[in-house]
Amino acid sequence: VQLQASGGGLVQPGGSLRLSCAVSGSIVSTIIMTWYRQAPGKQRELVASITNQDSIVYADSVKGRFTISRENAKNTVYLQMNSLKPDDTAVYFCKTRARSSPISRYADYWGQGTLVTVSS
Repeated sequence: VQLQASGGGLVQPGGSLRLSCAVSGSIVSTIIMTWYRQAPGKQRELVASITNQDSIVYADSVKGRFTISRENAKNTVYLQMNSLKPDDTAVYFCKTRARSSPISRYADYWGQGTLVTVSS
């Protein structure tokens, strides 16, 4: 199972970016997909998550600005980020809890991260 995150970059305050996380490999089911971020010198924090029942959770700091969504046919989760602030600068990671066969246990799989820099 591999996760490929993309879409990061440099953006000015107030701008927008859309991150993508594509899951590939042998997966039969996914429970939840989550975006985390880690700013320099800070701990990794949850940004947003979406379950296979479309239950969504956002960190307070991004509510109203970020939108998480998923496209099951492509095994991809997105994070639309609007009204970006310098405090949003971080490496963004995606994670999925999934299993590779009907009899295997669910496990967490992480992507490699994509850097988002918000600066003028």
